[in-house]
Amino acid sequence: MKRFKLVLAAIALLSLGSAAQAATGAARARLDTFATGLHSLTGDFSQTLVDPNGNAGKTSTGTLALQAPRQFRWETTAPYKQTIVADGSRVWMYDPELEQVTVRIQSSEEAHSPLTVLTDLKQMDREFKVSEQGERDGLAWLRLTSTAKDPQFAYADLGFDANGLARMTFKDQLGSTTDIRFSHWQRNVAIPPAVFTFVPPKGADVIGDAPVLQVQPLKN
Repeated sequence: MKRFKLVLAAIALLSLGSAAQAATGAARARLDTFATGLHSLTGDFSQTLVDPNGNAGKTSTGTLALQAPRQFRWETTAPYKQTIVADGSRVWMYDPELEQVTVRIQSSEEAHSPLTVLTDLKQMDREFKVSEQGERDGLAWLRLTSTAKDPQFAYADLGFDANGLARMTFKDQLGSTTDIRFSHWQRNVAIPPAVFTFVPPKGADVIGDAPVLQVQPLKN
């Protein structure tokens, strides 16, 4: 169950929607500095789920990459392996242990999440209310609260240090919190197209809205 919730939290980076109504303060200033002129980003993450009673599960680690306007890759490497790729058309989720691929159409909301919106600040000021949360743990915090009728999460908090986005936390409707810490950001690096391309491994079960392969007629 904890692993499943961690996957949902990763997907939430794609599906929370745009970021936020105009806000002023230290955290927003750091966000603007970090995001201005940004078109691609790579880094590392560690992610921990804390249940409503304050009990923390195992921490998972991995890498991520994003590129304007709609491409995203989230690669969990330990303690288990899992891949989520948004290629601009579809979102692919691959679980090697289950040998299963789940694919669905990438919605417009998934194209402008609190992470992917970093590469397009014009998408700010929509679909979320934003409030400065002051400083804690040495970071300046912004809280994003969805204006959707049925939001997936109660709120998402973004924590910034002098170098940019350092942490992100999600609280779900059941009271569990996912804490994601980022490191080793590289801005505006050239990312090979293959990073945002997913081909289901041979033998894996594919479930969902996979694209239909075009079959060319044989020539005589």
